[in-house]
Amino acid sequence: MNKRFIAGMSLALAAVVGLTSCATDEYGNRLPMSDAGTGALIGSLGGAAVGALVTKKHGKGALIGAVGGGIAGGLVGNYMDSQKKDFEKVLQPEISAGAVRVQRLPEDQLLVGMTGATAFEVDSDVIKPGFYSTLDKIAGILNRYGKTQLIIVGHTDNTGSDQHNQQLSERRAGAVNQYLLNKGVIPERLSAYGRGKSEPIASNATPEGKQQNRRVDITIIPVVAN
Repeated sequence: MNKRFIAGMSLALAAVVGLTSCATDEYGNRLPMSDAGTGALIGSLGGAAVGALVTKKHGKGALIGAVGGGIAGGLVGNYMDSQKKDFEKVLQPEISAGAVRVQRLPEDQLLVGMTGATAFEVDSDVIKPGFYSTLDKIAGILNRYGKTQLIIVGHTDNTGSDQHNQQLSERRAGAVNQYLLNKGVIPERLSAYGRGKSEPIASNATPEGKQQNRRVDITIIPVVAN
């Protein structure tokens, strides 16, 4: 792990600690009289394991407060399994069409991934209107299962310079982040950053591979009670 990554993580954690808590219901959804802060944490943090590291560092008390208390350790597996089943049920058409993928990750985390082919035009950070209904479904489940942290990561194919792709990936992640905010996901749960072209999931040698690599992934991390 390099010094640049550690520095980025430190800044992210400081921002999380500074967030204020709010009143929520049993699923972590914001209630009308909440005092939640309005800013979402958006920045380029770097590192494929950022989500797991964030949850293990000191200072997650503010996040636990924001979601109305963490999940009891023994219930985490069932909570995340139930959430995965709901994603698979609601997003079945998109999953069958290859527009969205839902995966179980280590440490009871989930990944909901969308491709640039379905969510964005080439070299664009504007979400396609045709993808709004899919994001509405995703937001609905995220709001139902509110005791989670959401790490939104933008990616690109290898066309263009490193700097251009890094900035494009950040803007794409930011667009999804803002969409979820507009749909009621509380800002304390959200972090967004870009990885440019550094983490392809397919070969960039073919148009089909490039299409898969132009994507935004949401890693869903359970907020576990201390």
